[in-house]
Amino acid sequence: MPVRGREWNPCVAALLKELFERCRCSSHQHPVVDFMEKEMDNPTFRSDTVLSDVHLHCPSKRHLMVRLNAVGQPVFLSYFKLLWSTEDLASGKHVGEITTGREHQCRSGDELCDKDRSNIKKGELNSEGVEALLDDDGDLEVVRRPRSASDLQAEDLLRDIVCPVILMKGKEDAFEDEEQECTRSDVVKIEHTMATPLEDVGKQVWRAAFLLADYILFQRDTFRCCSVLELGGGTGITSIIMGTVARRVYCTDVGEDLLAMCEQNVALNKHLMEPGGGEIKVKELDWLKDEFCTDPEAPYSWSEEEIADLLDRCSVIMAADVFYDDDLTDALFRTLYRITHNLRNSCTVYLALEKRLNFTLRHMDVTCEAYSHFRNTLNDLENLQDGKMKYTAEPIKLDFCQFLVYERIEQLELWKIMAEHLT
Repeated sequence: MPVRGREWNPCVAALLKELFERCRCSSHQHPVVDFMEKEMDNPTFRSDTVLSDVHLHCPSKRHLMVRLNAVGQPVFLSYFKLLWSTEDLASGKHVGEITTGREHQCRSGDELCDKDRSNIKKGELNSEGVEALLDDDGDLEVVRRPRSASDLQAEDLLRDIVCPVILMKGKEDAFEDEEQECTRSDVVKIEHTMATPLEDVGKQVWRAAFLLADYILFQRDTFRCCSVLELGGGTGITSIIMGTVARRVYCTDVGEDLLAMCEQNVALNKHLMEPGGGEIKVKELDWLKDEFCTDPEAPYSWSEEEIADLLDRCSVIMAADVFYDDDLTDALFRTLYRITHNLRNSCTVYLALEKRLNFTLRHMDVTCEAYSHFRNTLNDLENLQDGKMKYTAEPIKLDFCQFLVYERIEQLELWKIMAEHLT
C-alpha cells in the first residue's frame, strides 16, 4: 500500500507495527514513535500518479513537450484529428465521405497482427503433421519465425503507439514542420500534462470528453446558439467542441494553473469557433463552495453581468469524466441542484463517464465503486421530492457517429438529465 509516496512491503509494515507496540509498553516512549505509528495507521495516496489512455496511445509526432507550467510539471502539446472538419459540418457533408479518412487515421498494430496471421496460414505443416509440434513429453513446441525487416518495422510501429517518444522543442519552433496544420479546421490542439497525481487529473485529456464531444457534433443542431455551462472542464477540449456550435460556453474548473492552461487551449483553437461565432469564457467554479467567485482581484472570477447571463440564458450543463471520487461526486450533484434551481428556465444536463474496474481487497473481487456511487447519487437526484425541481435521467445509446480518433470502449457511458422547474 502506498504510504507517503512509498511502496510498503506488508511484512515490513507488520514488523514495524510490532516494534511500535513494544515501544508503547516502554516507560521511555519517544514522541517520534507516536508520530510514526500515526502515519502507519493513516495511509495516504499523495504520490499516486495516473496516465490517461488518450495520451498513452497518442503517436509521438503529435506529442511534444513545449514548456513547464507554474508548478514545474511538463506541458505537452497534442494534435487531435477531427474526422469531420468544421467546414464539413457547416456544409452538411455525409458521413460516408469521411470513412476513408477515418480508416486511415485508426490504423494500428492490429493490422500487422492480421497480416502475420495470414502469413502463418500460408505456411505448411511437415509430413508428420501435428505430432511434429510436440516434444517427447507431449508438450507443444513453438517454433519462432526468423525476424525479418518487416517484423522490425511492425515492432517499431507498435512501440510508437503505446510508448510515445517525448521530444523537446522550444515554444517558438514547436510544430514548425506542421505549420499548415495550425489553422486547419479538422485539428484540435490541446496543451496538457501527463502522468499526474490524482488531484491534477483535470490537466489530462480523457476518453469520456471525446465521447461527449462526439455527441455534441452529432447533435449540433440541438446545441446551436445555446448558452452552455461545463463543470470540471479541465483542458477545455469539450468546451472547445461545443464552442463550434453554441453561442456562449462557460468552461469552469478550479486551480489557477489549470484554468490558465484551459484558456491557452481556447486561444489555440479560436479559428475553429470563428465560423459559428461561438464564445468561450474560462471561469472558476468550486463545487465545494456555495457561491460564485466574484472577487475582482481573483483571476477567472465572475462579474455580476456574467452570473446574470448564465442564470438567464443557460439551457445546457455538461461534465465529462469527473466521477472518480465519492466526495467530489456528491459536491458535483449539490452544485447541479443549486445551479439548476437558480436558472430561469429548465435545462438539460449531459454527463459522460468511464466505468473503471479495480480489484479491491475489501471485496476480494473486481468492482467499480466510483461508478456505483455515481448511480446511487443519480438515483437519489431522480427521487428528490422538494416540490421545486424534477429530474429525469436516461442513458444515451452510443450508436452515433465517431468524430474523434479514440477507442470507444464499452465502459463509456453518456447520461441525459432533464431538470424541470415545478413552480
